[in-house]
Amino acid sequence: MSKISMTVNGKSVSGEVEGRTLLVEFLREDLKLTGTHVGCDTSQCGACTVHVDGKQVKSCTMFAAEADGAEVKTIEGEANADGSLSVVQQAFQDYHGLQCGFCTPGMVMAATALLGKNPKPTELEIREHLEGNICRCTGYHNIVKAIMAASGQDVPAVAAE
Repeated sequence: MSKISMTVNGKSVSGEVEGRTLLVEFLREDLKLTGTHVGCDTSQCGACTVHVDGKQVKSCTMFAAEADGAEVKTIEGEANADGSLSVVQQAFQDYHGLQCGFCTPGMVMAATALLGKNPKPTELEIREHLEGNICRCTGYHNIVKAIMAASGQDVPAVAAE
């Protein structure tokens, strides 16, 4: 067992983990932050996407011990300080960028990372960035629209369904 400490959503946390404990397991099981979903356990779906030290990471590909000392942000940390939805979360709601909702936390975290690097991405850049995140329900059109809206761009410019 190893003792680890990190900052998660602005709060200092610590715990003891086995060397094989994945970050997603630590977040969900130890910290009870269940917004980060486990979809495939093979890093294919992106449902477990979080930010570690400002970088987009699939938390099923990282051991919790590797995040020792890091700053981690999960979907639970995306809302504004007053509890209202972030711009990206609000856009997903406004443009119906979700159906069953299982992929949504990972999609929001991926979109937030993209907009942090590229505030005005093209439709193609959005689609390329989301290649590591799978949605089985939406067909991605409304997710792309939501990200375009969150970036302040013209939503009707998105390819027709």
